[in-house]
Amino acid sequence: MAANENAKGGLFTGLSARLLVLTIFFVMLSEVFIYAPSIGRFRLNYMQERIAAAHLATLALEVPTDNKVSERLLQEILDHARSHGIVLKRPATKALMLTRRPPVVVASYDLRQVRFFPLIWEAFRTLARDGSRLIKVIDHSPRSARILVETVIDEAPMRAAMYDYSARIVLLSIIISLVTATLVFLTLQWVFVRPMLGITQNMVHFHADPEDAGRVIRPSGRRDEIGRAQRELADMQTGLRAALQQRARLAALGTAVTKINHDLRNILATAQLVSDTVGSSDDPKVKRVAPTLLGAIDRAVKLCGQTLAYAHEGAPAPQFSRFDLGRLVDEVSGEIAEAQNAGTLFENRLQDPIEIEADRDQIARVLSNLILNAYQSEADRVSVSAISSGGMAHVKIADTGPGLPAKIRERLFQPFSGSGKAGGGGLGLAIARELARGHGGDIVLAESGEAGTVFEIRLPLGRDTGAGHHA
Repeated sequence: MAANENAKGGLFTGLSARLLVLTIFFVMLSEVFIYAPSIGRFRLNYMQERIAAAHLATLALEVPTDNKVSERLLQEILDHARSHGIVLKRPATKALMLTRRPPVVVASYDLRQVRFFPLIWEAFRTLARDGSRLIKVIDHSPRSARILVETVIDEAPMRAAMYDYSARIVLLSIIISLVTATLVFLTLQWVFVRPMLGITQNMVHFHADPEDAGRVIRPSGRRDEIGRAQRELADMQTGLRAALQQRARLAALGTAVTKINHDLRNILATAQLVSDTVGSSDDPKVKRVAPTLLGAIDRAVKLCGQTLAYAHEGAPAPQFSRFDLGRLVDEVSGEIAEAQNAGTLFENRLQDPIEIEADRDQIARVLSNLILNAYQSEADRVSVSAISSGGMAHVKIADTGPGLPAKIRERLFQPFSGSGKAGGGGLGLAIARELARGHGGDIVLAESGEAGTVFEIRLPLGRDTGAGHHA
């Protein structure tokens, strides 16, 4: 219901409405940049028209032979030219002057020396004035560049014409911006906003029941960014469904293991008692197969316990304390060396003390798992080294074994699938990594090849440095 309300309101309150407003704003802003030089050019054209009208008016003086004009004719000539006084200068002749009385000129504008920015500046100054001034305009005649014309005009009619021109420009700008914004709005609404709204609605729909295959988005086949987003979303939803299904299966497995654990332990306990009796037999054949039988039963008990702990408990909350990492390595390696191949050389290369704040038992379990894996790789030598850098302790467990196969490396930390040794349950590394990440660190496979395998444990030195270090 909320998704439908958002979809309906999005037309007016979402990206579409913002896009419409921004389009109108930018079109109007563009019109302002167009208007400024336009109003300057309009003012220039107006004054040039007054120059042309003044020259045309003086042609009437060429009719009388005595070069005398009546007051009535002079008035009509000046009124036609919208001028208070006209001066016409020709080469090698006396200047011709028409005026009723000497006008009081406030400013002069020589149109022979027009520049772009001063032209715009003077146009806006004209709009800002009250229009009561008389101004003189000087320019060549449009009929001949050898004739110079001067005319004195009122600024008020020019200012009124500029305001009328400005009003037409504003009205035209509004119409253009509305038409442009509407076209852009409708185009983007159809091409971009509607597909994005469909993606959003699908995400809400998928969120309600992510395990329903019918809720996975169907890509439209577009080749642009929206099409790519649809395809990526479809892949993500498909992967999420698979992950949820796997998680559900693991949860069911954990429940099943919990239910049968008691009976299974009883069965294995009985098998251990029988195997102990078999082991004490004097029969040579029985003695030969007894170690194999005992080892198989021990591995079955251990695998059962690990599987139950992983499915039922998960990673426990760390109990923090401060301890020296080198001493913990000595303790863990000493316990493992007693039970493993005596021919493997172990080296603790932690020379300088490195203190960390963590759960000592959990870190011991992490170290024990990795060191035990190194021993069981049939290596001649196992070594542990560490450095501290950037608030993190970097612990490396290296062995000289044959390395890990490529298939094992691909799923090394996945539960039940990352074991590289016979009889392994594939839980040791998964649990160790989960414990390390619970401290804000991680475990990574640094390298693995013919020269051996190196695992790196990354742990924060203190709880205040633990955030943000997940690899």
